[in-house]
Amino acid sequence: MTIPLTYLYAPGDRPEVVGKAIRSGADVVIVDLEDAVAPERKKYALAATAELLTEPQPLPVHVRINSPRSPEEIETLTGLPGLSALRVPKVTHGTDIPPVAGLAPGVPLYPLLESALAIEHAYAIASAHPAVHGIGIGEADLRADLGVRDGGTALDWPRSRIVVAARAAGLAPPVQSVFPDIRDLDALYASCTHGRALGFVGRAAIHPRQLPVIERAFRPAPEEISAAVAVVKAAAADGGAQALPDGRFVDAAIVAAAERTLALARRVAP
Repeated sequence: MTIPLTYLYAPGDRPEVVGKAIRSGADVVIVDLEDAVAPERKKYALAATAELLTEPQPLPVHVRINSPRSPEEIETLTGLPGLSALRVPKVTHGTDIPPVAGLAPGVPLYPLLESALAIEHAYAIASAHPAVHGIGIGEADLRADLGVRDGGTALDWPRSRIVVAARAAGLAPPVQSVFPDIRDLDALYASCTHGRALGFVGRAAIHPRQLPVIERAFRPAPEEISAAVAVVKAAAADGGAQALPDGRFVDAAIVAAAERTLALARRVAP
């Protein structure tokens, strides 16, 4: 299974933009029925998205619905050949998930945690149902709920909380939330490298120009790959704990981390 690094949002009421997103080179496209769509265009966005997804798509297409309590959206989209997953915003409790899973049998679900209450319930949400394949954080809504300013490290604690919750639930590492400034690519890269250090793998984008920056930030650098190769080779030669010539200590945990680095470099899940 290929490890996706880039996720591109596109508004559900703009079919032409969704089509461009599918051709953009993103690993995953997220059709947004929520924040990107005005209230009076919600029904049209759902109809246009359902029409698009009546056919299989050349890459995974997720749809962000409006809330866990959107039965019309869930029932309309479930079973369509082009749908790969549902992104579920406004989740606050683990009990929000089973009703969605019941309306969407067999559809992978990705709850989005966007409030202080949701962050407190992160593990309960991540482990609420086998249909949950991953969790994410909605940083704009969470900032508003917490009253913290944009930028910096103010959200590092909730970011780490969902990384730990995902791992504890046996899920893939979460995907970093969007970076709202589509012009400042240097700041985007710095933010991505910080997110990667916290344990995120990949990031959502709101513009195609952000995609190559995200991929470059999350792909292991050549020196990381070389170091990982050295660790794996050393472990293969001697299964016990040991020190490499450069003084690094190698044990099972270090080997596992090196193997994850090489898997990410190949973009293939271990």
